[in-house]
Amino acid sequence: MPRPSASFVFKADNMLTFPVRPANGKKTGVTIGNFDGVHRGHQLLVHKTLEICAERGLDSVAVTFWPHPRALFSGRQMPPLADLQNRRKLLGGLGVSFLLELNFTREIAALTPDEFVRTYLLPLDMDSLVIGYDFCLGKGRSGDFAALAELGGKYGFSVTQVPPLMLGEAPISSTRLRRAIEQGELGLARDMLGHPYAFDGRVVHGQGRGTGLGFPTANLLPPEVLLPPDGVYATRLTHRGVRHAAVSNIGFSPTFGGTQRTIESFILEGDINLYGEVIELEFLERLRDERRFPGVQELTAQIARDVEQARNINLAAAGA
Repeated sequence: MPRPSASFVFKADNMLTFPVRPANGKKTGVTIGNFDGVHRGHQLLVHKTLEICAERGLDSVAVTFWPHPRALFSGRQMPPLADLQNRRKLLGGLGVSFLLELNFTREIAALTPDEFVRTYLLPLDMDSLVIGYDFCLGKGRSGDFAALAELGGKYGFSVTQVPPLMLGEAPISSTRLRRAIEQGELGLARDMLGHPYAFDGRVVHGQGRGTGLGFPTANLLPPEVLLPPDGVYATRLTHRGVRHAAVSNIGFSPTFGGTQRTIESFILEGDINLYGEVIELEFLERLRDERRFPGVQELTAQIARDVEQARNINLAAAGA
């Protein structure tokens, strides 16, 4: 049986890693899932877990996997909806006390539900397990609610299954959220997340073309997360806790014959030197496709229109 490859991360003023959960005599309430993006369906799971923990005097633990199991078995690139640091921040912000991150391997995937529970969950002193409506674990996805409830009777823990959280006629899910982002449907993504889709990145030197056009940009090193499709977006840029309205372009700068994908953001008010800084970029709304213009004059005129549109969207978002 494989040895656990995991770490506990405690949410405090900063993130502190522990090799084991501190021994405090408490049992735990556990929720388990990929939590890719930590959308509102995941938030519902966490809130139910915290509710049970409060009732029973339990420590709360979220168990997650990295990389995504689907990426391992599909053999293709599957950028996450949030990197590890942001997933930790999002789960900690919901009130989860401990996070158990499992390095997902074929060996873990081959475990039966009973083996997985004994290896990874029972050592948590688990009193309660909360799962989503479609969650399964173990070899062949055989660990559904009925199988886990049977194991709960065997090992002495309760199992609660949370129903789907609907948005329109379909449940909120990571697959649906991923599709919305891939298609540039940022309003739908925001409705599923409860906040705009966002990621962090470090500002690097660019080509300086924005400055030459009168719109100096912060050039973001593309992060290893899912990017919206190439195009122009109304965005918000947060630097050291301060938000700035912005307009951002993802793409290749075809007017200038660019060959590498870049993320460039123009702050609508003020001129801030962000080089070397890590910023958060929130996507409010897609404005248009990226396209090649006949010349610099036409491009500059379009950017001015983009700026005005992004300013109005940011004002509306600030007042919402």
